[in-house]
Amino acid sequence: MRATLPGLAAAAVAAAAAWAVHAAVPAIPLLTASVVLGILAGQLPALRPALDGPLSTGLSLASKRLMRIGIVLLGLKLSLGDIAELGWLAIALVVLIVLITFGLTWLLGRLLRLPGHEPLLVAAGFSICGASAIGAVASVTRSKPAEQATPVALVTLFGTLAIAVLPVLQHPLGLGSEQFGAWVGASVHDVGQVVATAQTAGSAALAVAIVVKLTRVLMLAPLTAAVSLAVRRRGGGGALPPIVPLFVAGFIAAVLVRSWLPVPELVLLGADLLQTVLLAMALFALGAAIRFEKLARSGWRAAVVGLASWVAIAGMALVAVQTAGG
Repeated sequence: MRATLPGLAAAAVAAAAAWAVHAAVPAIPLLTASVVLGILAGQLPALRPALDGPLSTGLSLASKRLMRIGIVLLGLKLSLGDIAELGWLAIALVVLIVLITFGLTWLLGRLLRLPGHEPLLVAAGFSICGASAIGAVASVTRSKPAEQATPVALVTLFGTLAIAVLPVLQHPLGLGSEQFGAWVGASVHDVGQVVATAQTAGSAALAVAIVVKLTRVLMLAPLTAAVSLAVRRRGGGGALPPIVPLFVAGFIAAVLVRSWLPVPELVLLGADLLQTVLLAMALFALGAAIRFEKLARSGWRAAVVGLASWVAIAGMALVAVQTAGG
């Protein structure tokens, strides 16, 4: 426990700094700021001895354990009733977009020979919920933080670009507020990035975007279970991961609690605050593991996969929104 305290304290300070950045510039999502601060810290030679030494144990705990707890609490944001209000066509289209994006991204990553589990992690991040999905799948595949570096960097880069690019395209594409919100929710990676992008079109767009986005987040449970089954089938020695990881079961339980029980608003607010803090700490830790010189070795291939995935999911989501009529 004593060994983890320095790293956890550093992650907590970084989360507070990210919060300050978000408060000063609301257009910058808090979780995006956390990842970026981690990435910047990882590039500073003066900080690397501490990041790789006394802080490493606590940062590793943050990137794994705190990430899982944050994902469980994320389930309290999602109600099955809210999803049902989208209508079955919209739900089916969201699920289809997730599955196609995941499959295409994974296949392209394999074709371009991204190393290790990177094709799987990039596919999860771009199709579901950014760095949170990467952390969830990495816990099943037992990927090291260094292996998560490129996928996290990619979803941070393209999710941040979406904040600037998508609002500019709303009116040229003839999208109403709710249509724009649905497009953002179906195509942008991280929940914070969705909020930052959709709020430019007003509260109606933001409400739709959050529901659509959280519907994508719900796909994290079956996807993680499927990856776990594949890992178990392949074997490879050591203890096999459970078919449904404990944190995924916790996420599903949180969704059911929010759907069927009268959870007090104060509890929801407290859970939302805690979830944000934990994910901010976890994402800083993931960002701090990124080393640009290592990314440069396969950077162009990873960038091609990320760009293709981003364009594909945005294009499919746009067609789906226009098909469903908003």
